[in-house]
Amino acid sequence: MSMNQQDLDPDSNTDVGDITDTEQELVKECEEMWRDMEECQNKLSLIGTKTLTDSNAQLSLLILQAKCLTAELRQWQKETPEIIPLTDDVLTTLAEEEFQKLRHNLEMVLSTIQSKNEKLKEDLEREQRWLDEQQQIMESLNILHSELKNEVVPFSESRILNELKTKILNIKEYKEKLLITLGEFLEDHFPLPDGNVKKKQKNVQEPTAQLITLHEMLEILINRLFDVPYDPYVKISDSFWPPYIELLLRNGIALRHPEDPTRIRLEAFHQ
Repeated sequence: MSMNQQDLDPDSNTDVGDITDTEQELVKECEEMWRDMEECQNKLSLIGTKTLTDSNAQLSLLILQAKCLTAELRQWQKETPEIIPLTDDVLTTLAEEEFQKLRHNLEMVLSTIQSKNEKLKEDLEREQRWLDEQQQIMESLNILHSELKNEVVPFSESRILNELKTKILNIKEYKEKLLITLGEFLEDHFPLPDGNVKKKQKNVQEPTAQLITLHEMLEILINRLFDVPYDPYVKISDSFWPPYIELLLRNGIALRHPEDPTRIRLEAFHQ
């Protein structure tokens, strides 16, 4: 049976022998190359022990590198490239290696594409949510627009003018009531000085002008403030009773001029 197999496959023993011889030759060549490298290394070590000056150190190093490269080139020129026999086993091995490389590259590409797809899917979901929110806002705005459109009242200029006139009249009436109430309050609680008060104040010089009420003083200050807002100060005349002036100043209702103490103004409470 073994004889028959040898007869059927006469090149089997020959191939095994050739492979063994090839391995031995490669081992011998590697050993020879290793010995050559050791010799070169020894030579370089001996040469490297020489002291080089700073001026020619770089030049010497370049010359040594050139010699090493020349020796390596000559060694490679002597070598004859070994041609690997294209047998079925070698072709199968090479094909498997190429297939593994291709498979690895394809797996990396697939992983990258899957990651990009996941990212695109997340972006699409986020954009879809944003679109849904914008659509809901648009629907709400459309509903609000239609409601406001139905509630629009025709514009009437005359009606608005009448409303403004009515408000102005109401404000004027309210102002008059406030002034009347203020006058009554001031007349009751801050009257003009009578003869008894003058008799008690012996050292006080009697005024030469007719005194005015506190209500009249406030009206003068108010009118000056609104009529001449850029210069609201009023000159203190003899008709202003000094105790009332002091009352207004102490309570922060009136202020003296910073440079002229004979002039006062009303505090701008409306500002």
